[in-house]
Amino acid sequence: MVSVLLSVTFACGLLIAVAHVLNRAFVAPVYDVAANLTAFGCAVAASLLLGHWAPAALSSVAIVCWLVLARRTFLALRRTPVREHGGSRA
Repeated sequence: MVSVLLSVTFACGLLIAVAHVLNRAFVAPVYDVAANLTAFGCAVAASLLLGHWAPAALSSVAIVCWLVLARRTFLALRRTPVREHGGSRA
């Protein structure tokens, strides 16, 4: 039963991650990427320790998706021009 619940949980997370990757306009905030990579990394470890291979595989695919989103976020932040502080001169 635990394996089924974990599989459904991770499948939902995977669906969300894939949807974000397919939505090319979506740029995840840095904290979101970090939190999801941590969560899915822990999910893989816990599933492997319990011997639940399906949830571990689903979580691994979600990690790949979040790595794609991390790259997209990094590139978006690099392209954003740095705003100068202070007033503008006329």
